[in-house]
Amino acid sequence: MAGLQEQYDDALFEFAQGNLPTARAALEDILAADPGHFEARLALGMVFFRSGDLERAIAEGHLAEQLRPRDQMVHTNLSLFYVKTGNKVAAEHHGLQSRIASWQGGGGPAAPRPGANPDALPVAEPKREAFRIPERFPDQPWKKKPAA
Repeated sequence: MAGLQEQYDDALFEFAQGNLPTARAALEDILAADPGHFEARLALGMVFFRSGDLERAIAEGHLAEQLRPRDQMVHTNLSLFYVKTGNKVAAEHHGLQSRIASWQGGGGPAAPRPGANPDALPVAEPKREAFRIPERFPDQPWKKKPAA
């Protein structure tokens, strides 16, 4: 049996080829083995969206949101799904949440530092000095004027 990553790669290949039923089945198999597989949950929402099943797409989007509430892609997808259903208020809400997540750096798989408060805004740190200008320059014999 292939690893989950290989199954996920195969499912995305099927999705890219337009084989939505095959991609859906592969993603559901991954989620049956690991319900917390975030990428598979996110991709399954997009499969439902492309299939025209907007209710299931929104439900999968919210399940992905439970796994990573501050992820930019989750809110981008949910905004797209809600736009398609005509729910402008929810679409704008998730669009704003996506923008906020991008400002906070929640657009990637990087985990917060251990012990860091996820609700706290990052504080700017002072720039480190790249180099230090010497107080006195060394003798430069090539610049000395010849004695006259």
